[in-house]
Parts: sequence; C-alpha cells; structure tokens
Amino acid sequence: MTAVKKLKFCVNNQWRETRSGQYMEITNSSTGEVMAQTPRCTSEEVNEAVEVAKNAYPEWSNTPVQKRADVMFKFKRKIEENLDELATLVATEHGKNMAESRGDVIKAMEVVEVACATPTLMQGDSLMNVSPGHDTVMYREPLGVFAGIVPMNFPAMIPFGWMLPLCITTGNTFVLKAASQVPQTAMRLMELLIEAGLPEGVVNLVTCSRNEAELLLKHPDVEGISYVGSSTVGRHIYSTAAAHGKRVQVLGEAKNHALILKDAIIERVALGVRNSAFGCAGQRCMALPVVCVEEDIADEVVELLVKAAKELKVGPAYLDDTDLGPVISAEHKEKVSSWIAKGVEEGAELVLDGRDITVEGYENGFYLGPIILDKVKPGMSVGEEEIFGPVLCVKRVKDFEEGLQIMNSSPYANGSCIFTQNGYYAREFTYRTHGGMVGVNVGIPVPVSYFPFAGHKGSFYGDLHVMGKDGVAFYTEAKCVTSRWFTEEDRKDTKIGTWEGTIHRE
Repeated sequence: MTAVKKLKFCVNNQWRETRSGQYMEITNSSTGEVMAQTPRCTSEEVNEAVEVAKNAYPEWSNTPVQKRADVMFKFKRKIEENLDELATLVATEHGKNMAESRGDVIKAMEVVEVACATPTLMQGDSLMNVSPGHDTVMYREPLGVFAGIVPMNFPAMIPFGWMLPLCITTGNTFVLKAASQVPQTAMRLMELLIEAGLPEGVVNLVTCSRNEAELLLKHPDVEGISYVGSSTVGRHIYSTAAAHGKRVQVLGEAKNHALILKDAIIERVALGVRNSAFGCAGQRCMALPVVCVEEDIADEVVELLVKAAKELKVGPAYLDDTDLGPVISAEHKEKVSSWIAKGVEEGAELVLDGRDITVEGYENGFYLGPIILDKVKPGMSVGEEEIFGPVLCVKRVKDFEEGLQIMNSSPYANGSCIFTQNGYYAREFTYRTHGGMVGVNVGIPVPVSYFPFAGHKGSFYGDLHVMGKDGVAFYTEAKCVTSRWFTEEDRKDTKIGTWEGTIHRE
C-alpha cells in the first residue's frame, strides 16, 4: 500500500512540516481515494505566519510599485507555462471537468494581468490652488498585513485571483488560509509565485481548522480580512473582524434566479441554462439554480431543459470528454441528495433525478447527475436556500412582474438574469433587479476582472468588493497632502486665521 503524501505549509518562502502532527485528508472526488494529507497548523504556526508577514511589510511596501508589479508579470508567465498541470490538479482534487478547471486557473491569471497595471491603478489625484497658494495631492497607500480565508470551490481563482494579486502589488503582505479540501492547487501556485521572485514573507500559506483561522479575525497585526464562503460563517467573520477594527469583505451564499420570457429563443436558452445550472456541478456562487418561466412556455421549456441535461456526460473530472464531474465529497453528495428529497416532500415535481447515477470504473466517486425540480413555489426551501449542487428549480410565473417580484424577494442578490428579445423588458429588468451582477441573455454574468464582483444583499457584507477599482481601494487607503510655500509677502503677514487659508471663501 502506497503511503499517503503529507503536505507542508509555507512561511517566509520555506515549506515546513506542522508541529501539530495532525493532518486533514484530501480526496480525489472522481475516485473517492485519499490523495494526500494537509497539515492542521497550530495556533503558534498561524501567529508566526502573521508575524513574518508583518516583518516583511516595511521593506515590501517601500519597494517601488513597478518592481512589485514585475513579480506579477513573471508570475503570469509561470501560470501560462504550467496551465495544463494546474488545471489537472484542480480537476483531480476538486472535481470540475477539465474545461472548467482551466477556466478556474485562467480567471486567476486574469486578475494577475490587471495587477500588472497597479502603477496606474494606484495613482492618486491632485489639484493646484485649491485655495490661494494651496495645493492638494491624494496618494493611495498600503495598510499592512491582510488575511484571506477561502472556500473549496475555486482553489485557483479565489485566493490567487480575487485576493492575492491586488493585495501584494499595492504593497501589502498576505496570509492565506487555504481551503483544506483542495490545498494542492494553492500550494503549487505558491511555488510558482516564489519562482517568480516573490521576496520572503510577503505571502504565507497555512492550512488549519476553523479554530486556528479564528485567530486571524482578532489578531492585532492583521489589518483586513477577505472571506468567501457560507453567509452564516461570513456574518460571524464580518462582525468579529469589524469589531476588532479591521477592513472586511465577505462574499457569501447565493440563490441566483433567471427570468425566461415567452419571446425568448428557448432552444438556445435551454442550452445556456443547462450550462449555468450544472457547470462546476453547481458548486459556484454564480450558478443558476432557479429559473422563473412564463406559464405559456413552461411545459416546452422544461421539456427542452430535461433533454439538454440528459445529453451531459457524467464522468471523472480529468477526462476530456466529461461534461459533469463529481461534487467535492461524499458528505456533500449526501447533503445535496437530501435537499432533493425535501423538495419532493414540499410538493415540487421531480422531472429529472440524477441521484443514483454510477460511473463505471469509478463507483466510489462522488457523482450526481443533473437534477430538475419543476413547479417549485414560493416558500419551498428548495427554491429559496443555496444547495450548491447540480440542481435546477423551475418556478412558473404569470408574467414579467410576478417573475421579478419572486426574484427580488430572495435574501440573496449575487446575480440575476433575463432571457428575452424585448428591449423594454431587458431594460426594466436591469434597472429593477436586486442582483448585483446582471445578465441579459447571459446565464453566468461574472464580470471580467477590471470590474468588481458586485454581489448585493445577503450575498455580500462590506463596502468594497473584490476586483476592479473596488479591489484596489480595499487594499489601500487615501492620504491627502495639502501644502503651500511662503512668499516674501507671506512672511510679513501677522494675521492668520484658524483655518490657515484652507477655506477658499473669505
């Protein structure tokens, strides 16, 4: 029997074994086999990662911004050179199919590319003669040590896209609490970042339990927290870290809805909805788990959705012909399955049941086929709460207004979309939807990385989102400098107001 590999964590660019002697198992979702074990770092090891990041901050923040960006240029090349390896690693430890896994890595690289432009993104503003003889310049400066706590569903994009690139190129240092179920992708990217010339201590990576991660929320040397995960945990992180004076951005759960109007091109829409609902096995906060369909076309749309879903090939994530890979774990498979039973109990009609699917040769993998529940009514929990699996709920509505009202009644508002050929309804929807990321005939309206990932309501807690200008602002603070230089006439002036000329009116 082959010994299971024990992984290490990284502090000060050094890979270390944990002193705890405790490890957490990493499973190949496609086979059910244990791939490796990741360390459960001690409280002392987590605190040491923060201390090292704190010590690295003065020199790194004083490094010219172009030299910081140069590390990102080299890191981007490293990712490109190792894209296939990284995608295979994502597919193996997470379960996304190869195309989705490549996308995970490419979306991380997309923000790395944006971070290469940090010298421009960090530029401030200035104005001469704001009052007679006075000039003001606004600079953007880094703050110190930030910590990132990440989920299992995007092991490349979230830590090495949404968080790390803008954090460190703006001059901060970073402690990453990698997801314990899928840490190998982050660890490999960390190795590539070090190869790209990252100085010691600027980024440190640990894996640990929730108890040790809690230290980051209260640590006096941590200036800010970025978190992605459940809203329940997110609310705790937001309130705890904010109470300790930290900047916080929390990206939580979602229950994204689409509205399909009867003028939509439904054959094409069915394919788009299929990919949006079942892509990444539904394990993404921008998945499309609910569609509101006008009653006049509902029967036809459901028939097309079932037909399209049945065409998906379920199989091991790392095989090129797989359309739908497994979910992350046996426990999560059971959780999703229990949601389906609950939906049927609540009165929904199960029109496609993928719970009992078996993949030949991979019988121990965590597979679920596409699942579609029709006639889901308001108040049914299966249509209101996040399931995070390959499950699509269909809600039948009378018209645009009823559909929009149902969508806006959700406590979550990450994304929303409409499928229509009618410009009026498209504009009305865009204006009135609560969703922060809106699609018009686009099922997964994730913005490219120079725009913010702009969830609303219970899907986001904080003031500044990840990516785009919001991301730069989150990791920096403004400093305004007002100056004047005295003339010979000024030297003779003995009457000085308490505002010293900084009020431009007499």
